[in-house]
Amino acid sequence: MRPTKVETYSGYKADEYPKRFWVGDRELEVMDVEDRWFDPAFSYFRVFTNDAGRYILRRQIESDCWEYARIH
Repeated sequence: MRPTKVETYSGYKADEYPKRFWVGDRELEVMDVEDRWFDPAFSYFRVFTNDAGRYILRRQIESDCWEYARIH
């Protein structure tokens, strides 16, 4: 996993789901949140992006730090 900056949608709660994130200086738009799951320390999102890639985004809840890994 690599650190990243993430812009999120906040509806009825903060950081409800990711809208876009950055890989280096490249901005990727989240086209679809395909899956999400949670554990006590992290929130996970499997997303499909505008570069036709699939990524796992992980948010550490306590520190509010995000990381990504490309899976396709």
